[in-house]
Amino acid sequence: MSALTKIRIFPTGMRLHEWIAFEEGYFREQGLDPDVLWDVYLGQMKAWTGGYKARPQDQPFLEGTQAIGNACAWGSVCNAGAGMGKFVPDAYGVARHAIYVRPESGLRRPEDLRGVPVAVGLMAGSHYNVPYRLESYLPLEAIKIAPVGGFGRRLEALLNGEVEAASLLDPQIYMAEELGLRKILDGEFNTLWWVDAGSERDVLRRYFTALARADEAIERDLARYLPLWTKCIPPEFADRPWRVDRWGAGERFVFAPYPGEKLEEVMAAIHRWGMGREMHVTEFDRLALSLA
Repeated sequence: MSALTKIRIFPTGMRLHEWIAFEEGYFREQGLDPDVLWDVYLGQMKAWTGGYKARPQDQPFLEGTQAIGNACAWGSVCNAGAGMGKFVPDAYGVARHAIYVRPESGLRRPEDLRGVPVAVGLMAGSHYNVPYRLESYLPLEAIKIAPVGGFGRRLEALLNGEVEAASLLDPQIYMAEELGLRKILDGEFNTLWWVDAGSERDVLRRYFTALARADEAIERDLARYLPLWTKCIPPEFADRPWRVDRWGAGERFVFAPYPGEKLEEVMAAIHRWGMGREMHVTEFDRLALSLA
C-alpha cells in the first residue's frame, strides 16, 4: 500500500462528518492521514481576543501553512478576499442557525431585537447570520452585535446574563433546547470549504469523497453516530449530562458545485452589510480554488 498523504484539518464542530470518516476509515480509503489542528478547533469555541485576522482559525492561512477548514459561505468568500486562502466552490454544507434568549426574557419576536446586541463570533457564521436573519424585520442600522467569541463562549455569555440574545449554531442549538432557552428565529445557511492557495485539487477531491461517504453513513444510521457529538461540545460544557442520543444530524454535506447565483447573493450581502472592508480581491475566479 502506498504511503498515506498527510493533511492538516480543523473541523467547525457543527457536523459529525470528520469524526465519522476517522471512525469508519473513510479518510484512509482515500489515501489520506489527517491531523486535526486541535488548537484551532478548540480555539474556535472560546473567547476570541483581538479582531479579524486574530481569530484562531485565521492563523494557518496567515502563516501560509497547509490547512483545510470550513466557514459560512459569506465568511469563506470574505476570508479569501482578505488574502487568507481560497474558497472551494465544488462542495458546500447546509447548516442551522438560530437566535436564542433566556426563558424569562421579554424579547419574543425578531422585531424586539431592535438595538439589542446579539452575541456573535466576529466575521464568522454566527455574525453574518444576524443581518441575514434580521434584515427582513429591522433596518440594518438597528441590528447590533456583541462580538464575544466562539461557540461555547456565546452560549456561556447568554447563560451568564452578559448578553440578552445569542447567535447559535450546532451543536449549541441542541444544547440550548436542552437548557430550556427560547428561540426567537431560526433557519438554514450554507458553508464553504476554506483552504490554502497551494492545496492540491486531487487531495481535496479525496477529502470531499470521504465526507460524502460520511454523509451517506448518517443517512443510513444516524443513531449509531450521535455519540460522536461529544467531540463537538465546548470543554466548559463537557461535564454536563447531555442527551446526545436525542440530537440530530447537524450540518449536512453536499458534494456538488455551489450554485453561481448563490455566490452572487453572498457577495451582494457582504457589501450590503458592510462586511467586505477587508477584501482587496472580489473577482470570484481569483477567490476560488476550483476542482474542475
